[in-house]
Amino acid sequence: MVRVKPFAALRPPRELVTEVAAPPYDVLNSEEALAMAGEKSLLHITKPEIDFSPIADEHSEKVYAKAVENFKAWKDRGWLVRDPKEEYYIYAQTMEGRTQYGIVLCANTDDYASGVIKKHELTRRDKEDDRMVHVRIQSANIEPVFFAFKDNAELEKIIFSVVGIHFPEAGTSTFPSLSPADSPRYENAPEYEFIDENGFTHAFWVVSDDELISRITTIFNYEVEAFYVADGHHRTAAAARVGAERRAQNPAHTGKEEYNWFMAVCFPESHLKIIDYNRVVRDLNGLSKEEFLNALEEDFKLSPINNPDIAPDRLHRFSMYLDGHWYRLDARDGRYDDTDPIGVLDVTILSNLVLDKILGIKDLRTDKRIDFVGGIRGLGELSRRVDSGEMAVAFALYPVSMKQLMDIADSGNIMPPKTTWFEPKLRSGLAIHTF
Repeated sequence: MVRVKPFAALRPPRELVTEVAAPPYDVLNSEEALAMAGEKSLLHITKPEIDFSPIADEHSEKVYAKAVENFKAWKDRGWLVRDPKEEYYIYAQTMEGRTQYGIVLCANTDDYASGVIKKHELTRRDKEDDRMVHVRIQSANIEPVFFAFKDNAELEKIIFSVVGIHFPEAGTSTFPSLSPADSPRYENAPEYEFIDENGFTHAFWVVSDDELISRITTIFNYEVEAFYVADGHHRTAAAARVGAERRAQNPAHTGKEEYNWFMAVCFPESHLKIIDYNRVVRDLNGLSKEEFLNALEEDFKLSPINNPDIAPDRLHRFSMYLDGHWYRLDARDGRYDDTDPIGVLDVTILSNLVLDKILGIKDLRTDKRIDFVGGIRGLGELSRRVDSGEMAVAFALYPVSMKQLMDIADSGNIMPPKTTWFEPKLRSGLAIHTF
C-alpha cells in the first residue's frame, strides 16, 4: 500500500494567487517564461535564468543561487505564506467542460524505491540531476508531481463533500461539467479559483478538518495499492534521490523526517483522460512519395480521408498527412500482438512498421529527424508543419488509455518515448512542500 501524509503548505494569499501561480518549468522555454513572468510569478523561482540579461544558462551556479534567493524573497515579502497546520488539499481542473479532481498530499520517497510508486517511462540522468539540484538547494518540492491511483469510492465521496458537489450515486465516476465560462457550481467556495491563459479553470480547497485528514490518510495507507506516475517522472526520481541523500547524511534518521516525503497531486484514474501524442518526420528516407506509399501497403490498408473528421477513431488506426493530403492507415491483421502490453500500443506499431522499417528511425530519443506534437495543439499543427516544408510527413495516433498505462506499469514494462500527454498541466505555486 502507499504511504501518504498531510503537510503544511507554503502558498500564496488568495488575492495574489493569479500573480504567483505559473505553468510548470518544462512547459515554457526561457524566452516564453520571461515574456509571461510578472513581478511575483513563481517562474522567477522555477526558471530563474530569466532574471539575467541576457538569459543565463539554466544549469549555471549563479542561476541555482538566484532560485534560492528568490524563494527566500517570496517568503519574506509574504507572497508565499505557510499554513498553520498539516492539511490535505483538493485541486480541480476544468478543460473543455470536463473536470478532474485530485488530492494534494505528500507521498513517501521509499515507495518510489520499492516500486509502490510505479513509472511507465524511462528517465534521463541529466534531467534527474537538474531537478535534484533544485530540490536539494531549496529543501523543498516547489512543483508537484502528477499521480493517478485506482478509483476508490470513499475517497471520491470525500473529494465531492469537500468541494460541495452531490451525485445520485457517489463513486459512479460521473463528474460535473463546468465550462470555464460558467459560474462556479460548488456549494463550498474554493480557496482559489481562476482561469489560466489557456482558458482552463483551476480551483483549490483546503481540507482542515482533523477527522477528515485522518480518514484520508487511513484510506490511502490501507486501501490504495499503488500510485502511477502520470506526469513528472524526473521530479519523482529527483525527490527520491534527495530523500536517500538526506537519510545517508543523518545518523539519527528515523524515517519520520520531512525529507522522506514529496508533494504530489493524486487523481482517481477515471477522472483522467490521456490525449494523443503525434509524430512528424523531416524526410522520407530517400524514398519518393509513391515509393513510400507502396512500402506502407505491406503492413497497412491505405485510404484517402475525404471528410473533415481526420482524427483516428480507434486503436490500430492512424491518420497520415503527406503532400497536402490526409490518409487513413489501418494496421493489417497479424502485424501486432494484442496480448503484449507494449506490442498492442499504436506508438509501438508505428515505430516498428513505419519509423524504423521504412524511415530508418531507430531511436526516438536521439534521432533529430523526428519530432513530437502534443494533441493539445490540434491536428492542424501537423499539416502546418508539413505544408511549411519543415517536415515531410505527419502521423496522428489514437491516444492510449489509463488502463493501458496502468497495465504496463503493473507489468514492470516501460512505454516507448512520447506516448502520453496529460492536459491540463498542474499549475505550480498553489502549494509548496518544504523540509
